[in-house]
Amino acid sequence: MSVSNVGCGLRGLIALTLVLFPLAALAAPGIPAFSSTPGAGGATNYTFSIEALLLLTALTFLPAALLMMTSFTRIVIVLSLLRQAMGTMQAPPNQVIVGLSLFLTFFIMAPVFDKIYETAWKPYSDNQISLVVAADRGVQPLKSFMLKQTRQEDLALFIRLAKVPPLAGPEDTPLKVLVPAFVISELKTAFQIGFIVFIPFLIIDMVVASVLMSMGMMMLSPMLVSLPFKIMLFVLADGWGLLISSLVQTFQI
Repeated sequence: MSVSNVGCGLRGLIALTLVLFPLAALAAPGIPAFSSTPGAGGATNYTFSIEALLLLTALTFLPAALLMMTSFTRIVIVLSLLRQAMGTMQAPPNQVIVGLSLFLTFFIMAPVFDKIYETAWKPYSDNQISLVVAADRGVQPLKSFMLKQTRQEDLALFIRLAKVPPLAGPEDTPLKVLVPAFVISELKTAFQIGFIVFIPFLIIDMVVASVLMSMGMMMLSPMLVSLPFKIMLFVLADGWGLLISSLVQTFQI
């Protein structure tokens, strides 16, 4: 991923904070965060504006938005299932899995973040549109991405549970319905991919266990013996390249 893509992705993620949370619209530009008034006896009273407080509160939801409204969920679950299938315990460690998932998320979501930046954040920063208009424009690329990954049955389930009136089209789906449907679909897809990842390693475990039983080595753990073979198979087959490329291609941008 080029430096320009990373920069646009980060700028788009910043714009995402303004797009996703209506509370941020209350923080009108030009309102100071702090104000001071003279008090009795030469003292000074400081006041923190409620608009800035609401904006900072909205920013605390950014990690949840990154986890639940992007490709992060599918990637981190598949990588975790891969580690479990190989039986390598804590290798790679959780920090590596989360870090790799995060940067793969920026790589996959870069086109979406670019659209948010160009259509919402850049005009807003140039004072061409208001924050409300920027939020309306910026949420459309994100909704389009989530709709492409969401199964129709999952979307219909939450529309029925929320008792939403008939919609003119999928693009009119509210975020309160789209986000949980998107997360459920991502979980289903991640576990389907994890099942496929498990099969070759399961076959190796079964072969090793059968050989050990036929040799009468009942006290020797099959997992301990099969681990080097699974690592060798994964490395020789260029497992990381195949898994990452296949995983990225499962997303419809």
